[in-house]
Amino acid sequence: MNCLQNLSKELLVLGSRSSLMPLDASKNRSRRPPALNLGMVHGGRRANVVTNAYPGSVSNTEKSSSQEDDAKSETYSTDMTQAMGAVLTYRHELGMNYNFIRPDLIVGSCLQTPLDVDKLRKIGVKTIFCLQQNPDLEYFGVDIGAIQEHALKCDDIDHYRAEIRDFDVFDLRMRLPAVVSKLHKVINRNGGVTYIHCTAGLGRAPAVALAYMFWVQGYKLGEANQLLQSKRACFPKLEAIKNATADILTGPSKDPITLRWKDDNCSSVEVSGLDVGWWKSIPLTYDKKQGVWILERNLPEGWYEYKYIVDGKWTLNKDELVTSPNSDGHVNNYIQVFSSDTSAETRELRNRLTGEDVDLTKEERQMIREFLEQHSG
Repeated sequence: MNCLQNLSKELLVLGSRSSLMPLDASKNRSRRPPALNLGMVHGGRRANVVTNAYPGSVSNTEKSSSQEDDAKSETYSTDMTQAMGAVLTYRHELGMNYNFIRPDLIVGSCLQTPLDVDKLRKIGVKTIFCLQQNPDLEYFGVDIGAIQEHALKCDDIDHYRAEIRDFDVFDLRMRLPAVVSKLHKVINRNGGVTYIHCTAGLGRAPAVALAYMFWVQGYKLGEANQLLQSKRACFPKLEAIKNATADILTGPSKDPITLRWKDDNCSSVEVSGLDVGWWKSIPLTYDKKQGVWILERNLPEGWYEYKYIVDGKWTLNKDELVTSPNSDGHVNNYIQVFSSDTSAETRELRNRLTGEDVDLTKEERQMIREFLEQHSG
């Protein structure tokens, strides 16, 4: 179990430092990155989430507020579609929406007021599990403190938070073990129905629910996803769950990569994507002798997409690998990192766990459950 203990320590360090978001994203979500190819459109399907609007007459003030919320929802939906690689729509102004995936498990959008706590109590929810970060809440003006305070006054429901960065597959992968560990423990403690939510309930929350069903409840990953999709149109990143599964069972491993941009006429070169997400960027260092901008970084095994920002302009490096165009013609650079420090047995295991129709042996599922129970996150 040494590899699991090492991973637990690494996840704790990650959790303490990776909750930061770039300045422009935390202050103004409407300043979104340009359209990026982060995967193919999910079957061309639009995952529209529409719930009942509030009835009755609307004042001018309410109309203004509704128009502002509508504009924010439009911006958020555009960001989500570009970042997730699927046509997804979220209408915050229509209120909380959700679907029962199992009788004891609900996936949905964020709570917006303390009254939403009471709505969930009426359908038997015992645990509210929030995956949002503070910038997510601030963008839509959600008072999380008031929601938590109201839940605290109730003796039949508990509210928990376990943050995952929005639109960030790498952060999802690295945080999943700690997040599902916490989820597993509170479900064992509280019983009843659990409500898992992020902002829209279309990416992070479905992924956490799938990982829990896969790791704890005994589903094959494909079976769990089929059940989820039959209940709620959403787009969880399966590769994050697969890689997190392999990380737990094979132990953490990082290998160095080097990115280069050949241009001695520009004043700044950055890279966005990789392991920091599309809301952040990493500066490259200029090597005068070679006339090249260089980035050296250690990354866990996996597939990473990225794009260069040269003097503020997003662009591709044609000397590096490029993804196939998506339906809008957008492409990114990409790199696939293979660990150089693994045995043939470990390599075979990781290939199986990150392949198609993934399932776990009885022993592997037991190892993961032991890890989740021992993790201190």
